[in-house]
Amino acid sequence: MANLVNLEAVGKSHGERTLLDGVSLGVGAGERIGVVGLNGGGKTTLLEVLSGISEPDSGRVSWSRGLRMRVVTQRTDLPEGGTVRQAVLSDYAAEHEWASEPRIRSIVDGLGIAAIGLDTPTDTLSGGERRRVALAAALVAELDVVVLDEPTNHLDVEGVRWLADHLLARRVSLIVVTHDRWFLDTVCSRTWEVTDGRVEQYEGGYADWVYARAERARKAAAAEEKRRNLARKELAWLQRGAKARTSKPKFRVEAAEALISDVPEPRDTVELTSFAKRRLGKTVLELEDSSLSIDERTLLDHVTWRIGPGDRIGIVGVNGSGKTSVLRLLAGETEPETGRRIEGKTVRMAHLRQELDDLPGDLRVLQAVERVASRVSLGKHELSASQLAERLGFGRARQWTPVRDLSGGERRRLQLVRLLMSEPNVLLLDEPTNDLDIDTLQQLEDLLDGWAGTLVVVSHDRYLVERVCDSVVALFGDGNVTHLPGGIEEYLDRRSAVGRTDAPRAGGTGASGSGDRGREAGDEGAGSARTLTPAEWRAATKELGKLERRLDSLAAKESELHAALAEAATDPDRLMRLNTELKDLRAQKEELEQRWLETSEALE
Repeated sequence: MANLVNLEAVGKSHGERTLLDGVSLGVGAGERIGVVGLNGGGKTTLLEVLSGISEPDSGRVSWSRGLRMRVVTQRTDLPEGGTVRQAVLSDYAAEHEWASEPRIRSIVDGLGIAAIGLDTPTDTLSGGERRRVALAAALVAELDVVVLDEPTNHLDVEGVRWLADHLLARRVSLIVVTHDRWFLDTVCSRTWEVTDGRVEQYEGGYADWVYARAERARKAAAAEEKRRNLARKELAWLQRGAKARTSKPKFRVEAAEALISDVPEPRDTVELTSFAKRRLGKTVLELEDSSLSIDERTLLDHVTWRIGPGDRIGIVGVNGSGKTSVLRLLAGETEPETGRRIEGKTVRMAHLRQELDDLPGDLRVLQAVERVASRVSLGKHELSASQLAERLGFGRARQWTPVRDLSGGERRRLQLVRLLMSEPNVLLLDEPTNDLDIDTLQQLEDLLDGWAGTLVVVSHDRYLVERVCDSVVALFGDGNVTHLPGGIEEYLDRRSAVGRTDAPRAGGTGASGSGDRGREAGDEGAGSARTLTPAEWRAATKELGKLERRLDSLAAKESELHAALAEAATDPDRLMRLNTELKDLRAQKEELEQRWLETSEALE
């Protein structure tokens, strides 16, 4: 099958810096491609050249005849003087025309467009609202290819999952730049890594890319040792904590497994908690019978919540549920309307806000960091100001850039570096992943793994929350802080249950829910192999993970039986019994492998 888009020996430079150097790529029908790489490495440039927004300096880009493509960049250009309705639903003359289509209703509700208001002037929208409107305007169209640059920014956890489900249900080619690793792993079947002017191609999503990159690093020379160590730790996390993320075991070769054989757990929770208690004592942060409201909306209603030493908590909730306001209450920046906030005497708190704090624009980056401290101890890590800045994305040359010349993303990273240099024992992070590329995220998570203190994180980045937090609480809008033993998956299940309950009351323009998406997928697949609905896809992915874990368990047991058989060589009765066990185990294994193959094929 011919490609929909082709790049042939494409070159593109910015000033004296080469971003793309002789790149040749193709995008086939139905392919879902994730684009990763360092900030400033050329990811956005690749999207702009591929979609025709920018002309290449050399080489050629070609598109199939009549190609229907939409591009959503971070610039979010919307028509001036119009309304949200005109931007998103301009192809529909009357409301009943789009309201009768489940796919369009799903987009309007899933991206929160109805909540923004269809008659709201686009000129009055916030940056996040403009991004969601631009994304909705692209998705309502019938498309062959959709190109998205950081589409999950300004979406909450629920919105990110909705977008993943929507893209999986549509037969559309996708090229997406995102640092949301859960989204990459859930949606993408191929990964492009933009590095040093080249584009390396890998099969699979984020987990498979990590395995492949770790294998590449294993074969590299000493110059790659730093990256290799990060890849090894990430592999250990994927192997132990999130194995179901990958459905392509071809990367689980012996060489890759050898990389993680001696890697400890990402963190020793018992040791870190014990150390945190010695640093913090018994009392850290407590809310007693506390209430908090904003604009006559109750966020907390007489809540008692105790956060102890070494607790690592993720807070989730829909946009506007009050997560940032609750974090500010914990930080002591606002007072509860009832009850009281209690802070331990030994607490040294640091709060990373979404807003950029005032930074010393007259200083250079390294000077701004050293003004806080020259060295810092983060768990087992002893780092200089320069080393910490480098780990969070400021290379040695960039450390001498004046602060006033930094981009918004770089200023936020500098804010994070300065915050960590203050050696807090209580860390409150509000959307810490904004503007961080995947390599910098790995560095941040590596630092937090060994950090002994109390951590509270508000983030829409599901991967980060699952990686660095031990527990999850949710704000459901009922005035409570609800603990979720099942983590983010339990949160999404509860939200889905609420959506199903509300669906009959929503009328013709309400949320379509998974049933509508299922009918849509069925309609698109008429006359061919049935397309899985998003709910079926998630269930199959979970089943695949369970089967893989059981297969691994049986493989370990099989090895034990082989060892036992060798020991029982002179004991006929035991030998016969062990042989019978081995036959039964192999029969179970064959059955599970067959189920694995069937489930894997259904997901392809």
